[in-house]
Amino acid sequence: MATLSRGFDVEAAFAHLSKRDRRLAGWMRKLGPIPAYPQWQAPFDPVDSLARSILYQQLSGKAAATIEGRVEAALKSERLHCDTLARVGDATLRACGVSGNKTLALRDLARREAAGELPTLTQMEAMSDAEIIAALVPIRGIGRWTVEMMLMFRLGRPDVLPVDDLGVRKGAQSVDKLDALPTPKQLAIRGECWGPYRSYAGFYLWKIADAAAGAAPVKRSQS
Repeated sequence: MATLSRGFDVEAAFAHLSKRDRRLAGWMRKLGPIPAYPQWQAPFDPVDSLARSILYQQLSGKAAATIEGRVEAALKSERLHCDTLARVGDATLRACGVSGNKTLALRDLARREAAGELPTLTQMEAMSDAEIIAALVPIRGIGRWTVEMMLMFRLGRPDVLPVDDLGVRKGAQSVDKLDALPTPKQLAIRGECWGPYRSYAGFYLWKIADAAAGAAPVKRSQS
């Protein structure tokens, strides 16, 4: 399979969405163009990225960053993978603030990496979105949403819409002036007109949700 390019033409995406969705276009003009993410072209370790996503689950960014720093200190490494995680026991991870469930998830991730069960970055670049999701969601603690964040923010895939994400749903609610949040199914149908740039629409929906709430921009997982 041919290698897929990382990232996409954000100017083409802006023009496409502006033509296809008048309501979204109004917000886009108000917020201005969203530039390409530099990490689309930067090398990264998928295992390390997934491990950090596990640490950040269900925590505020500040609390997660504190635990992340403790884990790095305990491992004596800034990279989380099977070799470094093997340096410490479960009790040490718990002392860093890692919950029991997250510890089990990190161990499963490390075990799968050591067994060669996980695709490398090079392999991912030749895989479809669906293939990457199917390869990673069997990992304990890794759901579809976590993989979608990797697809959008790290691999720069253009047509991913995380319909289960609360921020994306809130953004869609503001765009369409709805009384209630759209369901994931409703959002999936609503977003069909945004293809093949649903990722770019998602980036705007997050910004719209923040703007509508009068809140500072929120750091997203893997962003």
